[in-house]
Amino acid sequence: MDILLDLLIVLLTYVYVFATILIPVQLKKRDKITKFQARKAVHLFAGLAVLTSPLYSWPWFAVIIVSSMTLLTLLSSKKSNVKQLKELYDSIGEEAEEKVGYLQGPFHYCLSITILITFFVIIAPDQMSFPIAGILLMIISDTLASIIGKKYGKMKINLPWLKTTRTLEGSIVFFISGFILCFIAFTFLSNTMTQIHLTLEVALLYSLITSALATIVELISPSTWDDLTIPIATVVIVFLLTLI
Repeated sequence: MDILLDLLIVLLTYVYVFATILIPVQLKKRDKITKFQARKAVHLFAGLAVLTSPLYSWPWFAVIIVSSMTLLTLLSSKKSNVKQLKELYDSIGEEAEEKVGYLQGPFHYCLSITILITFFVIIAPDQMSFPIAGILLMIISDTLASIIGKKYGKMKINLPWLKTTRTLEGSIVFFISGFILCFIAFTFLSNTMTQIHLTLEVALLYSLITSALATIVELISPSTWDDLTIPIATVVIVFLLTLI
């Protein structure tokens, strides 16, 4: 029965992920939304499938799902012979990705999820709240910071190696939303989906450290690399601190 339940979760997860990709792509093709909006919609919703990762009796199903999505984004390019993959690139590709020819940002997004989920499946499958916290930061906080920064950002932060301009307003939104998301991951998710239960004080401390580190990493990372640097650097540092 466990394997049947796992397979059902796998099926529903794939249906959800492909829906969150195909709907924005079709809306962009019909000019209902902009490329920026399509990319942010995929970025925001597709990654939420990671919330199913603690539910499997055989946790490697989660690794299989995220690995397949990583391969999908790598193959999505402007020269792809597969129509759907080329449409995906045309719908959400950024100008900065023209030189590399594939969806570099989404590839890093999926790769970071794959690395984190695989690492914790091997090392600490009972502590999945840690990778989920880092991934939620990348999925939601990064999206909110980008939207708020573009629309309301007045105080610019220019670093020479960045290909995009950061704003103080965006960074503040990133930190506040990140703290809330981490607290949810370290309390609700930790107590309901994993075997490790954290006290309120520890959850608050982990949330503060994680969101602060992620805000700094997001601030200094180039836009095409922050999907890789934010979750991995943040989660690894915080997890090592828990071991100390």
